[in-house]
Amino acid sequence: MLGRTRGNKGQAMKWIVDAVRRWLLAAVAAVAGIAGADTHRSAEVEAQSNALRRASDAVVGLRALAVEDARSAATLGRARQGSGVVIGVDGLVLTIGYLVLEAEQVMLSTDDGRHIPARVVAYDLATGFGLVQALVPLKLAPVPLGESSASPAATAAGGNPLLVVSGGETGAVSAVRLVSRRAFAGYWEYHIDGALFTAPPRPDHSGAALFNDHGELLGIGSLYVADALGPGQPPRPGNMFVPVDLLKPILGELQQRGSSSASTRAWLGLNCVEHEGELRVLRVAEDGPADAAGVMRGDRLLAVDGTPVAELAQLWQALWADARAEREVALDIERGGQRLTLKLQSVDRAKTLRRAQGI
Repeated sequence: MLGRTRGNKGQAMKWIVDAVRRWLLAAVAAVAGIAGADTHRSAEVEAQSNALRRASDAVVGLRALAVEDARSAATLGRARQGSGVVIGVDGLVLTIGYLVLEAEQVMLSTDDGRHIPARVVAYDLATGFGLVQALVPLKLAPVPLGESSASPAATAAGGNPLLVVSGGETGAVSAVRLVSRRAFAGYWEYHIDGALFTAPPRPDHSGAALFNDHGELLGIGSLYVADALGPGQPPRPGNMFVPVDLLKPILGELQQRGSSSASTRAWLGLNCVEHEGELRVLRVAEDGPADAAGVMRGDRLLAVDGTPVAELAQLWQALWADARAEREVALDIERGGQRLTLKLQSVDRAKTLRRAQGI
């Protein structure tokens, strides 16, 4: 990873851009069978270099403060720090949702040292994206959205590298490889398709931007993972990025109503983990539906509404098979060698979130 300060971030991007330019020019020359690229190709390479610089400039730092009674403060804390990337000419910034969950204050910081207040536009449970709007002009060009599904997975031995860029005073740039693309199920009632997994890992992944070598945005950083290669593969640490392909169909909806329609779905208040072929309750949200029904940490989950579950993906998909957000859910568990069926009254998660006064 390169560039731990504002100045060094720019130097790191220049180094990477120059390296990309050398690689591209060499590739063009090899294909053409000549010692150097022609003028047309050189212009293409220069345009690509400029696109990468613009992409880096568009990544901003983001600090958020959650409301004092935020439910999410227990796991995320009230003060949160990460990154976002400008995707709209009007100062619309895309980030990872947990940074702005229940936030009452948001501040953006640019590479040139400006600090700009922003407001939360959307928090989307279904995808995990967050949107914020700068309250004064950012004066930064937005980045184009790429096609994350069109980016081939590349091992360390070949393929074009991708770039991870974080923002703010500790912004950094580094080259990574896309090592796998697959569905991802989170322990916190979360499931998406087409998640992007990169290596080596970045510790400042929250809201960081993943770009291809044309400066197009492919994903937004969410997690550190120990299994970037996927189940059944050797352990390899990396990061999970939420693909922008999930954003495109819902962007207008997020701006209009603050979340996608897919986010209105049943929530139980459970954190679960897969362990040795079993699903176990890791944590129960205080005063949530599972807590009210008597679900306990360590319970083994067997079925949801009669559908057997043994994996996180199965659990969440079975829960959301019924589109109603507020309904009775039958949860079969095993506790102390006994099978029990508990009746839970699910809720719309959005209705449990705290909001700043006046919003």
